[in-house]
Amino acid sequence: MMDSQQVEALIVSTLEDSKARDIQVLDVSKLSSFTDKMVIATGTSTTHVRSTGNAVAQAFKEAGEPPMGVEAGPEPDWVLVDLGNAIVHVMTESARAHYQLEKLWNIKPGDGASLDSANG
Repeated sequence: MMDSQQVEALIVSTLEDSKARDIQVLDVSKLSSFTDKMVIATGTSTTHVRSTGNAVAQAFKEAGEPPMGVEAGPEPDWVLVDLGNAIVHVMTESARAHYQLEKLWNIKPGDGASLDSANG
């Protein structure tokens, strides 16, 4: 079984390989009973959002840790991949701006949130 750092590393590397943008890893372990990490990334189109979500799910299947669930509509502006101790949200820019998950979780710099330096 992968530890939380291995899970985070595989998520981030898969998102980077898929050319997702603005990857943020939020530590929500003190705020949530159902997951420890929330990862949010932006895709350039609904096709890119879908393929990026599928890439994350596939990476974990190949690692022997298949996702608990993948949620997406037919033309998704948001794909959610539930990995148990981590939840990955891949969203179009407009969906991300609309839902503002970082604000929803009230994460401020220094509260355990880390910004992916590869996109800065």
